[in-house]
Amino acid sequence: MSTEDNKRFDFMSVLPYFIGITISFLIALYLRTIPKAGVFLSNGFVRFGGNDPWYHLRNVESILNNFPHMIWFDAYTQYPNGTHQVFAPLFDMVLATVIWIIGLGSPTLDQIYTICAYYPTILGSLVVVPTYFTAKWLFDRRVGLLSALLIAIAPGQFFSRSILGFNDHHIAEALLTTVIAMFLIMALKTAGEHEIKFESIKNKKFVYLKPVLFYFILAGIALGAYSLSWIGAVFFSFVIGVYITVQHIIDHMHGKSTDYLAIGGMVMFSIALIMVLLTPYIGSTKPLAIKGLLAGIVAFPALTFISIELKRRNLKAYYYPATIAVLFIGGVTIAKLVSPSLYALVTSVFSFFMRTGGGLTIAEASPLLSVGGQFSLAPFWGNFTTLGYISLLAIVFLGYEAFKKNNTPERTFLLVWTLMIIWAMLQQNRFAYYYSVNAAILSAYVGIKVLELAGWKDLLEDIKFKDKFDIKNIKIWHVVSVLVIILAFMYPSYNMSMQQSQYTGGPNGYWIEATMWLNSNTPDPGLDYYESYEVPAEGESYQYPDTAYGVMSWWDYGHWIEVIGHRIPNANPFQQGIGGRRNSIEEENKPGASTFFTAQSEEEATEVLEAVHPDPEKAGARYIVSDVEMATGKFYAMSAWTLDTADYYIPVQTDMGTQTVPGPRYFNSMESRLHIFDARGLKQYRMVHESPVGNSAETGYKNIYNALFEGNIALENTGYVKIFEYVEGAQIVGEAPEGEDVTISVTILTNIGRTFVYSQSAVSDGTYSFTVPYSTQGPIEGETQFDTMPVGPYKIIYGNVVEDIDVSERDVLDGNVIEV
Repeated sequence: MSTEDNKRFDFMSVLPYFIGITISFLIALYLRTIPKAGVFLSNGFVRFGGNDPWYHLRNVESILNNFPHMIWFDAYTQYPNGTHQVFAPLFDMVLATVIWIIGLGSPTLDQIYTICAYYPTILGSLVVVPTYFTAKWLFDRRVGLLSALLIAIAPGQFFSRSILGFNDHHIAEALLTTVIAMFLIMALKTAGEHEIKFESIKNKKFVYLKPVLFYFILAGIALGAYSLSWIGAVFFSFVIGVYITVQHIIDHMHGKSTDYLAIGGMVMFSIALIMVLLTPYIGSTKPLAIKGLLAGIVAFPALTFISIELKRRNLKAYYYPATIAVLFIGGVTIAKLVSPSLYALVTSVFSFFMRTGGGLTIAEASPLLSVGGQFSLAPFWGNFTTLGYISLLAIVFLGYEAFKKNNTPERTFLLVWTLMIIWAMLQQNRFAYYYSVNAAILSAYVGIKVLELAGWKDLLEDIKFKDKFDIKNIKIWHVVSVLVIILAFMYPSYNMSMQQSQYTGGPNGYWIEATMWLNSNTPDPGLDYYESYEVPAEGESYQYPDTAYGVMSWWDYGHWIEVIGHRIPNANPFQQGIGGRRNSIEEENKPGASTFFTAQSEEEATEVLEAVHPDPEKAGARYIVSDVEMATGKFYAMSAWTLDTADYYIPVQTDMGTQTVPGPRYFNSMESRLHIFDARGLKQYRMVHESPVGNSAETGYKNIYNALFEGNIALENTGYVKIFEYVEGAQIVGEAPEGEDVTISVTILTNIGRTFVYSQSAVSDGTYSFTVPYSTQGPIEGETQFDTMPVGPYKIIYGNVVEDIDVSERDVLDGNVIEV
């Protein structure tokens, strides 16, 4: 056979797999771009999914306005503190650079938003490539091709975090860890074909070292890129460290050299360390990343040195794991005695991702097999469908095979990698998007075994060597096995992904309307949204202009308020500004969103608001934004962050048995006073706008209040999102006979045409005084352009006396006294 025939043969053997990978990529891309209408809205608004994608948009816009500089400190969130950059920089820097190049240095907003929306779909679709090569190098091309197809249609968090508009770093994590695994596996395979020893380096014999080093270098670059893409990236360094330790033990027990592990580990971690050191800032975890990488650089050769020494002394093989265990225990003991902080760091590794208290209310941080705090397999099925269970079978089989035989280093890595991801996933369900790759590879391995058992391997070999196809050779088992792959391996995942593709998440129309209203109708806080803010000196706080103010809402909505509303939230999805407690009910209940919304009186809420700001003359927020979810389903989360959840909900006996319903403590909360009762009777809080009405549980809560507490509030759904303003309040004072009941009231007309009565009552001691928050004369220039206001003057009533009182906006804002 000629050289040309060989090339043609090689090309033809590769072509089907190339076509298969391309098809897998296109399928992945198609599924992820289905929800275009839910992202690119008819009014021109681009709706990004979830919460954090909005902050990535914030970063990208800032970089492009100050190219190529990253925003290392953001004064436009967590008022009055601001915050250092929380995200690792690479994800946003790469995206911004791509946009800058496409936009020829001056991209339009349309280009920015469109490319940002499509970015995760491209990254998610690209995962099929390293998945294919990882599986191919672990098993063979057939497993690689099926793996690529399975990951292309994988549902759950892997799909939702790579869908159109979900512009978050999570999918970059999944892509880069798969690339790391791909190059590391190839390095391990190549090392098995070459003798890699320290002695060769010492004698300058690099002939065997060069091909292996190439893959270790690429794995190191990928590990460095991963370390610059997520602040918790020390996790995968830990995975690699555990694997190298395990492989050291296995190789030593079998009398093999471990030099390749030490050399490869040092190369990978050194390259990643250099990349980390060259980066100015990586969230708050750069020191941890440096320590983790340095630990590996020191530990890997130490493990090999111990192995060499034990062999030189002809000690029994089991002394090696015993020595490592003794050194580890001794090191932990010394750390406990000498450095409590180092001891805490080491021991925290075993529960690194576990959350408690309010942290458990973060959707992505809750354990995988838990729904509402109860054990459930539903999340496991929702993330992996049948592949989750099939992959577990593969783990058992490969583990048994490894026990019975001397497993290859790359398959040992697969097992360690998989088990470590499961460990992390059981603590935080977010790691389900990591495990999707493992599930695809392991399930593909089982799938190819099924096809082999059905006789497909022999059939294809006959076709290959006889160079012809006879349909008569297709047997019933061939057909059945293909149906099994389609119906059991593929269809459940594809069906689940198709269901997920119908929803995009992100702010609903009510929140979009409300935050855009904030943008247009509230005073400019006096900061340039696109400014590259100066990082405060160590121990100092950012100096805001006097015109700056905060917007208090639940942390879920902070990025929407900042990026859509261009206003400064007090709390944000970085879990900053929440306040409350973290570990014990004995702790101080720190001021923040949780303590404000659960406060049991207006006075208590105002104290919280004012305690948020370090200046006693200023309040931490001027506006409060509430939605109906905060008033109903999310209220428990707010109380959970204070670690004080008792008695907000009480059991009552009904015709349907005992039911848990909102109780007095709930209805006394500031959140209820604002959203359920429209701030009726509050002295310093007024509604200034509400979004259109949305369906919710609001009327049910109001019905409970009327039935159990003799209320008479209208059973109606009101604005889904409501915006309130905290003001000084005008003081209305007058005289009335002692002991007389005095009432002040006014009808409020909201911007959606709804009315309610605002009123206060007091008993005169010869005089009376009311502090009221509404202006009867409308907004003034430079202040809130409210569209919810009284329909006429206040009415003061006592005995037979009725007096009308007009209140100006200046009176309300300055706390002026109005004498009647």
